[in-house]
Amino acid sequence: MTPERKESPRSPSRTGMRLIVPLQGVVQGRGGLILGSLIPCALFYFLRFYLKRHRSDAPSRSSSANLSELSRSPSRANLLSRGSSVRANVSVRAGSVGKPNDSPYYIGLDRAREDPYDEIDNPGGIVQLGLSENRLSLDLIEDWFSKKLANSSAGVGDETSKLSRIATYQPMDGLENFKLVMTDFMTEVMGRSTVTFDPSRLVVTSGATPALEMLTFCLADPGNAFLVPAPYCPGFDRDIKWRTGVELIPVHCRSCDNFTLSVIALEQAYNQARKRGQKVRGILISNPSNPVGNLLNRDMLYDILYFARERNIHVISDEIFAGSRHGDEEFVSMAEVVESEDVDKERVHIVYGLSKDLSVPGFRVGVIYSYNENVLAASRKLARFSSVSSQTQEILASMLSDKMFILEYWRTNKQRIRTMYDTFVAGLKGLGLECVRSSAGLYCWIDMSSLISPYSDEGELVLWEKLLNTAKINATPGSACHCIEPGWFRFCFTTLKDRDISMVLQRLRRVVEICKPTA
Repeated sequence: MTPERKESPRSPSRTGMRLIVPLQGVVQGRGGLILGSLIPCALFYFLRFYLKRHRSDAPSRSSSANLSELSRSPSRANLLSRGSSVRANVSVRAGSVGKPNDSPYYIGLDRAREDPYDEIDNPGGIVQLGLSENRLSLDLIEDWFSKKLANSSAGVGDETSKLSRIATYQPMDGLENFKLVMTDFMTEVMGRSTVTFDPSRLVVTSGATPALEMLTFCLADPGNAFLVPAPYCPGFDRDIKWRTGVELIPVHCRSCDNFTLSVIALEQAYNQARKRGQKVRGILISNPSNPVGNLLNRDMLYDILYFARERNIHVISDEIFAGSRHGDEEFVSMAEVVESEDVDKERVHIVYGLSKDLSVPGFRVGVIYSYNENVLAASRKLARFSSVSSQTQEILASMLSDKMFILEYWRTNKQRIRTMYDTFVAGLKGLGLECVRSSAGLYCWIDMSSLISPYSDEGELVLWEKLLNTAKINATPGSACHCIEPGWFRFCFTTLKDRDISMVLQRLRRVVEICKPTA
């Protein structure tokens, strides 16, 4: 047996063990208690002294630095460095809508808004004749408000029941009492004794623009198209196309026919669209016409319905100027034609509103009137995106129910539009400018083709710029309305006061003298 090896107390292994584990002496009872207590304390104080000495310069550096320059984590530094070069993207749809205006119609509106004419504050500003708005009878509306509003149902007072009608959720597609009053009003304006509008077929929207868009959404899919007699309202391109993806196909009408629609023009446009592979889903008409101001007669309305039935497409009749007639020509609503004959009603839809006829565009009230139950069901749900406030409906219901006021308003408004139209047209004739004969609307459709050079859309835009910059008048060029003949302009005269006409004619004279061809 090999004798057991005994290590010396001074052996290196034991000394190393004592240094690594100083408390071993406590276990072995050989004086390690004192050493095991002193060494950890010494190491602790030495470490403290070392750290204090090497951090002594930090306060001096931080004290001289700007307090806002705080240390940041790497992720925060990366975020800040990238934020200046990477832009947050929006949808393709929003990018398309957000582009700068490229239509002279909207460019002119913006310019007139930035530098509006005012007889006292800005006499050198731009006169707004590009906006279809009736200011001739605003005084009548103001008088009614000052006299009647306090007694209307919108004046809540202490009646809790009235408050509940305007402060709580109500049907998005319109209050029942407002629908009833509105259909009575439409009967007076469009139907007279020949047709009665049914409140159950009415959907209230925040203006005629949402009404048109909702009908487009219900009747056509993206990539489909509507036929639209041209020249047509310059706002249709936005109202119809922006969010629905539905295209508009102009059905060109010409000056030799007083810009009146014909079946031949409809057939040509429809057939050409089919050759291009476009699916036509409907016809959109304006009656009275905007921008021309003429009316579609009864026979033409029958032809449109027959054309639509044969091709299984819809008809949208925009009749928002039905009550703004100033001539003696008969107005016939599409509703009157539908009710008088056994026709396919389900493909007929009417748009109306109060912005033009009642001079209250700021109230934003329009309606859809449809004979198609599926369209009505969808429109009632879509109305949540364009509902009219309950208070607005209550106020207007009170106004429309005031039969004496409405009759007086119709009489006075028609007389004022007629007087302004005759005065303005006579002044234009004195400058050598002729207008299309019209019976309705708030505008004149003026032939200025003799002043453009070259005879093209480019020449027309040159004249438009001179009107805007030299005459300081904003008018709508025909190209913005898809007119096939260059040189036609829409002038909305109902934004003027009587005393403004001479000033406008003087400004127009400057451009006429500059552009008039030399003999």
